[in-house]
Amino acid sequence: MSDSSTSSAFKRAPSLEASKCYMGSLITNLAEAGDTNDAYCLMEAVLKPGNEPPPHVHSREDELFYVLEGSFDVFVGQEVFEVSEGGCVFLPKLKPHAFIILSARLRLLTLFTPGGLEDAFRSKSVPAQSLEFPAEAITYSTADLEEVARRLHQHGVRILAPDEIASQLPLYPRGPA
Repeated sequence: MSDSSTSSAFKRAPSLEASKCYMGSLITNLAEAGDTNDAYCLMEAVLKPGNEPPPHVHSREDELFYVLEGSFDVFVGQEVFEVSEGGCVFLPKLKPHAFIILSARLRLLTLFTPGGLEDAFRSKSVPAQSLEFPAEAITYSTADLEEVARRLHQHGVRILAPDEIASQLPLYPRGPA
C-alpha cells in the first residue's frame, strides 16, 4: 500500500466514458482501488430483476449497499433485510449473502473495502452505449456459471453450492425442487 500523500483529488460522475455494462447491469466506477491507495472502491450500479449474482461469500472485502432508487431483499446468513430508497445494508466479509431485486429498477451505490474487486467486473464488461440498461446482455442467469465462479474466485469471491445455500442462507428462496 502506498502513502496516502500520493493520492490525488478527483471528481467523477456517471457518464458514458466512466460506465460499463456488466452482466446486464450498468456500472460506473466512481472511485477505484488505484484512486484510494487500495482502501476502497465505490461504484454506482443500475440493475433490474434477473441481474442478481448467485449467492456468494467474499473472503477479502466488506461490502455496503446504499439504495438510491428501488428496493431489494438482501439475505445475509440467518437474516433478511428489505432495503429501499435511502437505506443501506452492510455485508461483512466471510458472511454468505445474496439479494433479490423487488423493483423494476434498482440503483445502488456499492462500497467495497478494501478496493480491487472492481477488476473482476472490468474483465467481463463492455463500454456502455447509454446510461440505461443494455438492450441485450448476458446476465448471471444466462452466463456460464463455471467461468463466472473461476473469475470471481481469483478475486476472493466464492459462489455457494446449493447445499451451502440451504444451510448458510436458510431464508433465501429456492427454486422448484
